[in-house]
Amino acid sequence: MYVSETAIQPSTDLPPAPVTTGDLVFVHAGFGEQAVPYEQAWELQRRLHERRVADEIPDVCLLLEHPPVYTAGKRTEPLDRPIGDPGAPVIDVDRGGKITWHGPGQLVGYPIVRLKEPVDVVAYVRTIEEALIRACADLGLATKRVEGRSGVWVSGVPDRKVGAIGIRVSRGVTMHGFEINCDADLSWFDRIVPCGIRDAGVTSLSQELDREVSVAETLALTEQRLAEALGAANTAHRTLSAMLGGDPTGQPIAL
Repeated sequence: MYVSETAIQPSTDLPPAPVTTGDLVFVHAGFGEQAVPYEQAWELQRRLHERRVADEIPDVCLLLEHPPVYTAGKRTEPLDRPIGDPGAPVIDVDRGGKITWHGPGQLVGYPIVRLKEPVDVVAYVRTIEEALIRACADLGLATKRVEGRSGVWVSGVPDRKVGAIGIRVSRGVTMHGFEINCDADLSWFDRIVPCGIRDAGVTSLSQELDREVSVAETLALTEQRLAEALGAANTAHRTLSAMLGGDPTGQPIAL
């Protein structure tokens, strides 16, 4: 099950209902010089997804940066893709949506979350949007939803996307997730049609707030707002090894 831009229904001003009432564990997988190559992070998602489906772990959210990479979702069209050598790999992935870029200066989050029954994918996307909208507000930037499109937007002519969302739901558990442009080099987006949208722009927190807003500054606020929006009863940090079952002594550290 996937979600795409055209699958999103008109939004409301009301926040979505909590997705979960259980625990949510945050894993800092790698930032800066320890940025995680996309295909490695994708494999980590698959392994964590299997463990979550089997109820071996609670809900978990990987937070990280990637080295430069383009990822193309199921609805990517040929004209959306870069022409020639874009300077970074282009990887076809099993999420909804179209093509986007990941790289330094962009906070990426991959929630591996069991959704309540009956599964409502659009409500889950709305929940992630709500978390990002609140995190942006904490930093001083007013953002909004745009009817018929996923993500988080800054008003203007044209509107500008500061946060993107693309997910997959399999066996009731989510994969893939969201990105927030903090102080990313936005010229990477010039080589594609981001999310297949030709009549809007892409922006960053730093560009909109006219100051440097780093991934590090954005990280804790995003964790807090994501936990609130998902309705998590408890939150913790754990190592990746502990969540994969390789470190039986790994203990959670309460936020």
